[in-house]
Amino acid sequence: MSVVDSSFDNPLKLEEEASTPFAGGIVNQGYQCGMLWGAALAAGAEAYRRHGPGPQAETGAIMAAQRLVKSFRARTSNEINCLEITELDMQKNMGILKFIVKGGPIGCFRMAAGYAPVAFSEIDSALSKKHIEAPSPPVSCAAVLAQKMGVSDMHAVMAAGFAGGIGLSGGACGALGTAIWIVEMNSRKEGAGNNDFQNPRAMEIIDRFVESSDYEFECSEIVGRRFEDINDHAGYIRDGGCSAIIEALASQ
Repeated sequence: MSVVDSSFDNPLKLEEEASTPFAGGIVNQGYQCGMLWGAALAAGAEAYRRHGPGPQAETGAIMAAQRLVKSFRARTSNEINCLEITELDMQKNMGILKFIVKGGPIGCFRMAAGYAPVAFSEIDSALSKKHIEAPSPPVSCAAVLAQKMGVSDMHAVMAAGFAGGIGLSGGACGALGTAIWIVEMNSRKEGAGNNDFQNPRAMEIIDRFVESSDYEFECSEIVGRRFEDINDHAGYIRDGGCSAIIEALASQ
């Protein structure tokens, strides 16, 4: 996220540092690569800078996230999950050690350096349209949760691209990622944040999440399908879809 934001001359130190728990695919759970979560946040930040708050910016963030997922897959043999990319289970005792011994961190840094300019281009292309047609609000489940958790309009738009498992891809729940990011951001504001990927705050959120999602992590499994497009997702949220999960994650 840092590299992409800097390319747009829009550094957001707190927000970037709070994305640390996405490493390893959400606190080492193996889901979407942390680079993809970070790039989606950068897309939301740029969408807000260009369009301000509201449905048009949220729609732009989701459109950019869709392009980010597609371009990321093209570079990783069609995979977006950390588990498949690294071929290591970070939840096992030896997983992180094997990752380090195999030169995983160096490979990830190289991958991030190569992906950053691609992400910049995809975000810029998605948001360069003079008018982005947006559905009636709410547009993004992640933005709805962010608003319920009391963050700023900018932060709600930043999270919007997480909708449907990042760009409607059906991956690990975007609302879950949003809650972890916001709690980490609030903790860092209070001086309590750290770089521990297994921090208790994130694990507590995950425990609350799985109880409300019937122990499913991925959006496509929770909903029973992948969303066809942004209008499909927006209609689902307007009709009360995932309301129990959103309420569970919003509770402190």
